[in-house]
Amino acid sequence: MEERKGIEDEKINKYSCASAIVASMISIIFGYETGVMSGALIFIKEDLKITELQVEALGGIINFCALIGALSAGRTSDYIGRRYTICLASVIFFSGSLLMGFAPNYAILLAGRCVAGMGVGFALVIAPVYSVEISAASTRGILASLPEIGISLGILSGYVSSYFLAELPLNIGWRVMFAIAAIPSLGLAFGILGMPESPRWLVMQGRLKDAKNVLSKVSNTKAEAESRLQDIRLAAGIDPDCNDDYTTLNQDTRGKDVWKELLLRPTPPVRWMLLAALGIHFFEHATGIEAVVLYSPRIFKKAGVVSKNKLLLATIGVGITKTIFISVSTFLIDKTGRRKLLLTSVGGMIVALLGLGFALTIVQHSPDQRVVWALWLSIATCYLYVMFFSIGLAPVTWVYSSEIFPLKLRAQGASIGVAVNRVTNATVSMTFLSLINAITIGGAFFMFAGISVLAWIFFFFFLPETKGKSLEEMEQVFTRGKKSRNVDLELQIKNDGVRVS
Repeated sequence: MEERKGIEDEKINKYSCASAIVASMISIIFGYETGVMSGALIFIKEDLKITELQVEALGGIINFCALIGALSAGRTSDYIGRRYTICLASVIFFSGSLLMGFAPNYAILLAGRCVAGMGVGFALVIAPVYSVEISAASTRGILASLPEIGISLGILSGYVSSYFLAELPLNIGWRVMFAIAAIPSLGLAFGILGMPESPRWLVMQGRLKDAKNVLSKVSNTKAEAESRLQDIRLAAGIDPDCNDDYTTLNQDTRGKDVWKELLLRPTPPVRWMLLAALGIHFFEHATGIEAVVLYSPRIFKKAGVVSKNKLLLATIGVGITKTIFISVSTFLIDKTGRRKLLLTSVGGMIVALLGLGFALTIVQHSPDQRVVWALWLSIATCYLYVMFFSIGLAPVTWVYSSEIFPLKLRAQGASIGVAVNRVTNATVSMTFLSLINAITIGGAFFMFAGISVLAWIFFFFFLPETKGKSLEEMEQVFTRGKKSRNVDLELQIKNDGVRVS
């Protein structure tokens, strides 16, 4: 580990940073679709005269369709590359945005939302994987967090868009909100072509010269580039002495049979990685964030805020809080580590959810439902919950699940995690209104607090620290006992050999 620090300059490489920022733009578009729907639902329900059940379907269908995109994205990116997969996601977003923007009725709006959902699935898999694969170990946390910052910026811009476009005529305002997203989608589809391909994907295709050229740009020193290339070649099973510009790998490099290695015949480390990835993705949304992001106007209305403008302004506050604290977390994730940030985050979420559940219960059971202190406590604990979520669980989920899998399994392993993420998200978003009718809104947040306790226990026992480890060292991190110590020794010998050469 010390040898690696000596080789790697901890300064963020400008080229890799610029590439990760461009890749994260796809996440901004996804975040916008999520945020704008929160405000648009108010006007869609009034304009199209739809039922509560249809509102739930419209809010949640994007996640079920994202499941299709997520499960397709891993194999697609293994076949055509990470860069062209981001381009494909942009085109899908573009099509979905136009369908929603020009939807004459509920059915077309729902279809457009579903098309956009497929783009969401692609974006959530490929943006973090690309950012992880192009980054050095010492700066991977901050660069791989950029897609999550993009989502937060998108959600905030969606909230702001809802507020300002609310002044347009009822039948035009919400359509413009959706159609706007088509513009950045088209721009990104072309802009992505100026980015480099993932060096790890290039090595998997045997394109060693191209990988070396990319690594020379995304590394701060020649020694760092050579060390990273050596690690990637060893992980891909290429002879360390091979100096060819192009080589043919003995194993399949197009994603074939990866599902079998992940699900049917996983090694003990891969089984642990899969458990960790599925668990963190499940708990990210099972702890209730989608209920707050998508239905925050309804939560604030239940708390006693009645004006549409005030509801939208309070919702913008949620977006600002999320963006600020996710931005803060990017500077902490490589310093404090994934595990410490995650446990602190979930601990704070538990306290905030208990306070929010208590405050909303007081408001609901008061005779005139205008208990001022409970109203302010509801808003404060809602923001506190978003703050703690954003500073740990939100960014760590995507960094962690994208960095732990071996090279061959990474894209499709990440896609399984995203599939679980979207199913959980859809379940929460499509059942939240029914849930609060069944157990009250306060009861719903007490339930989320209980799930958060389970999340904290799971993270404590099953998620080892990955800070500062290279992607090629992850199997060692997820190997227990004596074998792990042997891998440590082998890695030390390998690093010594790289340093001597």
